[in-house]
Amino acid sequence: MNNNSNNDCSSNSNSNSTSSHLNSHSTASCASDRGDLGWHFLELARLGSASAPGPADGGEESPTELNTINSSGGFLVVSTDKLSVKYTSVNLHGHDVGVVQANRPAPVRRLAYYFEIYVKDAGAKGQIGIGFTSENFKMRRQPGWEPNSCGYHGDDGFLYRGQGKGEAFGPTYTSGDVVGAGINYATQEFFFTKNKAVVGTVYKDMKGPLFPTISVHSLNEEIDVNFGQKPFAFDIKAYEAQERMRQQSTIEKISLPPNISYGKFTIWILRIVRSYLLHYGYEDTLSSFDMASKSTIPPISLDQENGFDEQEILYALNQRKTLRQLIRNGEINAAFSKLRDWYPQVVQDEKSAICFLLHCQKFIELVRVGDLEEAIKYGRVELQRFFEMDGCFKDLVQDCVSLLAYEHPKESFVGYLLEESQREVVADTVNAMILATNPSAKDFQGCLHSYLERLLRQLTACCLERRSLNGDQGEAFHLHRVLHNSNMRC
Repeated sequence: MNNNSNNDCSSNSNSNSTSSHLNSHSTASCASDRGDLGWHFLELARLGSASAPGPADGGEESPTELNTINSSGGFLVVSTDKLSVKYTSVNLHGHDVGVVQANRPAPVRRLAYYFEIYVKDAGAKGQIGIGFTSENFKMRRQPGWEPNSCGYHGDDGFLYRGQGKGEAFGPTYTSGDVVGAGINYATQEFFFTKNKAVVGTVYKDMKGPLFPTISVHSLNEEIDVNFGQKPFAFDIKAYEAQERMRQQSTIEKISLPPNISYGKFTIWILRIVRSYLLHYGYEDTLSSFDMASKSTIPPISLDQENGFDEQEILYALNQRKTLRQLIRNGEINAAFSKLRDWYPQVVQDEKSAICFLLHCQKFIELVRVGDLEEAIKYGRVELQRFFEMDGCFKDLVQDCVSLLAYEHPKESFVGYLLEESQREVVADTVNAMILATNPSAKDFQGCLHSYLERLLRQLTACCLERRSLNGDQGEAFHLHRVLHNSNMRC
C-alpha cells in the first residue's frame, strides 16, 4: 500500500524500527535499577554504534594468504604475495607432497565459506589437491589422505576423506581450470566446484577449526589461490541465495496443525500485523491496512481470547501518532510542548531517561542542520548536568558532543546518531512511556514490545538454538535479510 512519509511509517523506517526492537533483547543494567521504561531505550541509544551493521561473518577474520611457516617447504616455492605455489622437486614417494594451509581457519558464523585455485600449470602428473584440513594435519600428505582432512584431487577426480583410498566424485582438472572448495554450514557439507559449476557435495564429518588447504605433487605444478581478494569465478552469492530459498521452501512445506485452517492462520497473521501498527501509533497506515483487508477477509479485530487486548494498545493512538511524526521530523521542541500539555507526568522529572533522550535528540537536530553555535549553547545548558550525573548518561553525551569535532559527522564513528534509526529510538521511548500511563495497562513489558516483536524474538531464539546444535556454525538471524529476500521473491 502507498504511504505518505509525512503520515506514517515508510517501508525502510518501519523495517529499521522492527529490527532495532528485535535486536534489543539484552537486559539493560540501568533499566533494572531504575524501574523506568525509558532506561530500556537509553540502553538502545548507548548501544547505537555497537549495534550498527557489521561484517557478514560476524566479525570473524577470514583467510587472506598462505601460511609459509606451516608448510612442506622443501617441495614447493611460495610466491612473495603468498598466493601462488609451485612444485620444484621430483617426487619419489607419497610423503613428498608440497602442501600448505591458509593463514587462518575458515570462518564459521556465516552460511557458507569458499575459496578457489587457478591451475596455471598441471605439471608432469597433475597431482593437485584442494580441500580442508585440521590444524595438526601432517604437512607432507595430500588433503584427504590423513584423518580430519578432505580433498578433491585433480589427477583422478576422486574425493579423499581421511584415508588413502579415494571415491569417484567428479571430473579431473588440469591447466587453465578454476577449482573451488567450500563449506555449507546450513547443510553441514563440503562442496567443490570446477569452472563455475558445482561438482558435488559430501557430508562434513570433521569437527574443530578447518583450514583451506592446497597441494602440489609433481614437477612444475603451479597454482594461484583466491581467498576473495578478487571476484570468484563461481558465483558464491547466487549459491547462498539458492540455499536460503531452499531453506525457505522447506519451511513453507510444513503443514499447519489439523485444527488450524489456512483462513484462520491468515487472519491470525493479519491480527499480529495490526497489533504492531497499533502499538507504535501508525494510525494512517493502520487505516490503509484495515481498508485493504476488508476487501479480502472479514473485518479484523483483536480479541483477548487469543491473547490480544486491543483496548490496551488503542490507548492514546492519535496522540502517539502525532508525537512520533514530530520526532521523526526533528521537531523536538514541539514534541516536548505536546508532552507537557498531554502527559506532563512523563516529562515532569527533568533527570529522567526520556528527558535526557529528548534533549540529546534536540542537540543532534541542531548539528544536523549545521547550527553548531546554538548546539554548543544548548549542550552547555541541557546536557552538561547529565554528563555529571551518571555513567549511563555520560557515554551518550560524549558521543553527541563528538559530533562537533567532525567536518562530516555523518561519516564519523558517531554518525549513527544522525541516522533515522536514532529518531526511532526516541519516538519509541515516548510511545512506550505514554502506553505506560494507561490505567488499564496490565503488563509494562507490553509497553516495550508489540506482539509481532515478541514472536520475532522467539524466532531469533529458535535460530540461535539451531545454530548452537551445529557447533555455533552458520549465519545468525538477520531480519533485514529475511525481509529483503522475501521482497525479492515477490
